[in-house]
Parts: sequence; C-alpha cells; structure tokens
Amino acid sequence: MRIITFILLLLSTTSFAQKGQVYQIYTDKGKKVSFEKMVKSLSVKDVVLFGEFHNNSMGHWLQLEFTKEMHKKRNLVFGAEMFESDNQLGLTNYLEGKSDEEQLKKEVRLWNNYKTDYRPLVEFAKEKQLQFVATNVPRRYASLLFKQGVSALDTLGIEEKKWIAPLPFPYDGDLPGYQKMLTMFEDHKDENLPKAQAIKDATMAYFISKNRKEADLFVHYNGSYHSNNQEGIVWYLKQYAPDLNVGTITMVESDNVEEFDKNNLDLANFIIVIDANILKSF
Repeated sequence: MRIITFILLLLSTTSFAQKGQVYQIYTDKGKKVSFEKMVKSLSVKDVVLFGEFHNNSMGHWLQLEFTKEMHKKRNLVFGAEMFESDNQLGLTNYLEGKSDEEQLKKEVRLWNNYKTDYRPLVEFAKEKQLQFVATNVPRRYASLLFKQGVSALDTLGIEEKKWIAPLPFPYDGDLPGYQKMLTMFEDHKDENLPKAQAIKDATMAYFISKNRKEADLFVHYNGSYHSNNQEGIVWYLKQYAPDLNVGTITMVESDNVEEFDKNNLDLANFIIVIDANILKSF
C-alpha cells in the first residue's frame, strides 16, 4: 500500500509539475523563499511548530524532508499532536526496540493515516535514536471538558492529571482563533468548544516545554490551526517558557502556488502554498 501511494503521489506531482510548481514557500510577508533558506532560518530556533493539513500528501513529504535536513544541522527532539500523552510508554518502547510494530498498534491510539503520513517520521526517529514526545491531551479529557466544562477536569485523579497541562490552565477567550471557532458554529455556540481546543494547545505546549533540551531543537508536528497567527500552542509556550525562541511553518492550498494571497500574511514565519489539486491521503 505504501508503494502504491508513493507511485500515485509521484505521478500526481509529475503531472502538476508539468503545468508549474507543486508548492512554493513564502515568508510571513509574502516573499518567495527557497526550502534551503527556510531550513537555515529555522535551524537557530529552540522550537519549530510545523503546522499541517492532516490529509495533504505533499505536506507530509515536506515535513519528512525538512526533518531530515534539520537533523544534519541540529540534534532533534520530536513531538506531535498525533500521539496522546498517556500513550508515551508504548511509543517509547517501540522507538527503543522493546516492542514491534504490532505491539505499537495495540499500545498506541494511532491515527487512521498513521501508516502513510506519520510512520515515516516515527521510523526516522527510531533509526536515528531520537526522542519522540506524545504531546497531545488524551481525547477523553478534551471530550470531558467539552461536555461538562473546565471544572470537570478537577475530578480527575492524580495519575490522570499527569497527562494534561497543570490545572488551572490559563485561557484567553478573546484570542481571535478561539473567537473564530465560536462564529464557525454560531447555531450551536458553546464556550466549552474553544476551551476544549485550548486544553489541547496547553497540553501540547506544556509537554514541549517540559521535554525540550537546552542544546536541541524541538520539532513539533500539529494541525496548522494549533499554531497559525502565533496563537494556540505558541501562546501557551509563552506562558510556560517565555524565553523559548519559537519558529512556525504552516501550509495552505491554492490553485496557483506562484501567487501569494495577502490574507495569509503573518500566518506563520514560513507559509508553504501547495497546489490544491495534489493527492490527498484520505
């Protein structure tokens, strides 16, 4: 299946390449920049948040290439939204060779697109013997907050609270990203919706700050919504570790990658515009 997916991606990429570029990288101010320039610029950061579209095959390929190039410059620690914090032991056991892939599937709640989109990153970490941190809040706790409110988290036991950001966690409901969530679901407006998003952002930021080593670069993979506009995880990193030098990458899709949409200004330090017709992994 992986070989078939790669062939389809290659054919798709070749087809689009004949018409023009498949992707183009821009700075936050809309200036075209090379992949190499982006890598060099971000190599001096303490943390890089790589915002993605979960189903964008080209985006996932770029993540892997970025990671490989960055590893040539710095020792890395990985982290990802796609792994929940209470699954850390299962992930670590696999990376250290204490379990096989079948055991990984039993011990870790893997996303449906793990095999095509995230397995290459895990295998790279395993090959290079790099730490990979499961940063996201266990889904059941975000669901609990959404259904019953923030106070419901106080009912969790001491062991359960180890998997989430320290309580009470800071929250600014006026942040544009959280406000936008309310407008998106105006017919079912519920303040618990952005707060459920916030506990994810807070927990990811907390585990990034907790596991980041002084001389290493922490590369974190997350949905772009979690780090766009210097909000989400970025905002929480400023609460937990304000001295960290944080860089951001995001991706957007367009029918013309060679034209920059001004609405994307300042979306991230680097904005990767990918052909909207590129093959999706799901």
